[in-house]
Amino acid sequence: MIYAGQPVLQLNLKRKWFDMISDEVKKEEYREIKPYWCRFFSNGKIKIKGKYYHPTDVFICFSNGYSKNRSQMIFECKGLRVGFGKEEWGAIPNTQYFILQLGHPTPF
Repeated sequence: MIYAGQPVLQLNLKRKWFDMISDEVKKEEYREIKPYWCRFFSNGKIKIKGKYYHPTDVFICFSNGYSKNRSQMIFECKGLRVGFGKEEWGAIPNTQYFILQLGHPTPF
């Protein structure tokens, strides 16, 4: 998917996290450091359709679930790092994650 001429990373979320991001309470999204996500995140870059992009060149489309009529929203990506997340935002204590730092929502 391309949005405003830039690549889009598609991520699905449970309702709780979707709502917190929508309300701009949750400012980060976490993905486990496992082989699956290592295919998308490498050396501080995000891979979309076989090409690596700097995180600030990517938008993130969050979807609530998988249905055809699911709720969706698009946010700017402000950065990608590895670190420990906040428990109140879904992180498990003492576990490192890929952390997508979120910017502002954009019109869909």
